[in-house]
Amino acid sequence: MTGPAPILDLLAGRYGAGARERDIAPEADGVVRAMPVVLRIERDPLPGRTALLEAAATAAVAVCTDPRAQPGGEWSDAVAPWVDGRIRKIARRARGAHWRAVQELPGVTVRVGDAEARALLPGPVDEAPKVVSRLQIGGTELPVDEPGPPDPGAPLVLLSPYAEMTVGKAAAQVGHATMLLGAALGWPVGAAPVCAVRTADRAAWDRLCPAADDGTDGVVGVRDAGFTEVDPGTMTCLALARAAFAGTAGR
Repeated sequence: MTGPAPILDLLAGRYGAGARERDIAPEADGVVRAMPVVLRIERDPLPGRTALLEAAATAAVAVCTDPRAQPGGEWSDAVAPWVDGRIRKIARRARGAHWRAVQELPGVTVRVGDAEARALLPGPVDEAPKVVSRLQIGGTELPVDEPGPPDPGAPLVLLSPYAEMTVGKAAAQVGHATMLLGAALGWPVGAAPVCAVRTADRAAWDRLCPAADDGTDGVVGVRDAGFTEVDPGTMTCLALARAAFAGTAGR
């Protein structure tokens, strides 16, 4: 299969400029679905926060561009109804045997530097496999790091310099952003470029937010529904086709 990933096409009509998840109509069948995003966080050494978010951002969209997720593929029945509704994600942490166990579940693992994340097939929240439901994320945080300039050729996700988010919340938000960017740019089946993540400086953020709301200049934004951590309508992150487009990122 070639051409834009059909699964991502489902996003184009639902998440337009300025949309937020609360505005999206509930799933037609009433089933609440979510994609588990499992972050590998061993006790020692801890992964870098930025690298872990980059792995999560890339893994989420990699599931959607995977050939198995497209119409007729073995993952389609799980992925299609989720993408066609609210693209909820639930971040979890795992280490040791628990991390090895989640590798047995359908999904995609991405490694960036010293960090790994695995995005699993979405499904009904109340039917999550036990190996996933027993994992936690509460109380998890990683030190802010200084990753340096992003690869200028990479898609870039900019976290808001105004919204404080835990690493779990940020992992879900950057996964939303890469999916919306992939839909906007028509990323093809089998293509999931490693995405850079940085926190924007305020000047760059203030300059780019209007473009995200207007749906112009190749910038997409994620406005949160406000169910956890941030107020409803908060722009949590922006995504751009190339890191160089932003001009500047804070950290």
